[in-house]
Amino acid sequence: MSKIIFQDVHKSFEDGQKVLNGVSLEIENAETHIILGRSGCGKSVLLKCLLGIFPINTGNILVDGLSVKNKHDYGNYIKKFSILFQGNALFDSMTVVENVEFGIKQVRRDSSKIIRSIAEEKLLSVGLEKRVFDLYPAEISGGMQKRAALARAIAIEPDILLFDEPTSGLDPITGGIICNLLKDTVKKLGVTSLTITHDLKVAQFLSDRASLLNKGQVVWTGHTGEMKNCQNDFVREFYNASDVISRK
Repeated sequence: MSKIIFQDVHKSFEDGQKVLNGVSLEIENAETHIILGRSGCGKSVLLKCLLGIFPINTGNILVDGLSVKNKHDYGNYIKKFSILFQGNALFDSMTVVENVEFGIKQVRRDSSKIIRSIAEEKLLSVGLEKRVFDLYPAEISGGMQKRAALARAIAIEPDILLFDEPTSGLDPITGGIICNLLKDTVKKLGVTSLTITHDLKVAQFLSDRASLLNKGQVVWTGHTGEMKNCQNDFVREFYNASDVISRK
């Protein structure tokens, strides 16, 4: 069975806005999958539906056979995930290492010494030096904040890593460094990963496969290198626009 299965997922809001219009998609175990699309196409809503933050109207989402709609088993469902948020979501009042410790404390009941050791190990694994461990998020760069947020995400040893616009707000050089770090981390851990982005270059670098969303539907799934030969007009338009931007 596939790791994650979206079965004809529909999502509308109370104002009548229909965001997801029959999303069907299967993501394999240990696969690195990218959800591509323009702003407002439903990428972030799909992610929040996967996490159960937004209830779906019809259809289903399964993870290892567990349904997001099964409230009695939601605890087992949600603990499979960890997310690297677009804005990092670090707590300003906590130091870098305390942010990572906070995540670990949600899933483990070890001593403070052991939790501190795990947090430091994860921070070192993402390339942060000990000198920044006791600094606050506001005292470190955006790239360092992204690394700290990644350390917190992997510290709970999830089955599935979710990345929400992982290079947003970063300069091209730092963004490239973070992309390399994400790719190496996912490969090292052997986990399934799902990334939400509008950046085709990020998708081409990170993904095994990608899916393109348009008007709340998956209009294409495959290897990003195949996108340029797709006969779908929107897929070609998206690819060509991304290619033009990357050459400017």
